[in-house]
Amino acid sequence: RLVSDLPDARIVDLGSGTGSTVRALDLPNAHWTLVDHDETLLAEARRRSGPRASTVQLDLREVSAIPLAGAHLVTASALFDLVSADWIDALVKRLSAAGIGLYAAVTYDGTMKWNPADKADAAVRSAFNRHQQTDKGLGPALGPQAADYLARSLRQSGFDVSTAPSSWIFDARHEALYAEMVRGIATAAGEAGCIDADAWLERRLGALPELNAQVGHVDILALPPA
Repeated sequence: RLVSDLPDARIVDLGSGTGSTVRALDLPNAHWTLVDHDETLLAEARRRSGPRASTVQLDLREVSAIPLAGAHLVTASALFDLVSADWIDALVKRLSAAGIGLYAAVTYDGTMKWNPADKADAAVRSAFNRHQQTDKGLGPALGPQAADYLARSLRQSGFDVSTAPSSWIFDARHEALYAEMVRGIATAAGEAGCIDADAWLERRLGALPELNAQVGHVDILALPPA
């Protein structure tokens, strides 16, 4: 409702990669500015998005450099659990001053559910969550605390904030994605000191025919004060 009635909605997508948010939202009246540090990904984003998107190669560490002039909405997918509290505060301050809305999709919330369960699930999750709170280049990351912190910061700045679960859910139809995900979790958990990570990964990959897994994420929509 923030951009649907605007004849020329201007949206800035942070950490855009190849432009998946453009394709997911598919807003015909919107012009996108896609911001990422990787020019190779931005080139692919331009190819896929066509004239409705322009790109900016930028290191997101400097929030003050993010191009927000004329924007109605900022979007980001799977970004905010990688940034620090200071980074969030700086962005919210800019959004508030300019009256710009925010849609933050798939922010990891620290929860994992597995069926069948494994004796090392809790240890792996705990180690993975610790790893998520290391510096990913944008300050000490909030990791699983990011969604709550972001929503609270936005509300304190007067935004109308809505949240909804957007968990990743896997079953036997998603074998390749599941395998990629559990390998990533095990690698991060091992780097955070979990001695059970490799054995856990072997058992999890062995359970592919009967897998059912849920990794918790949250979507946040924040509308600026009227």
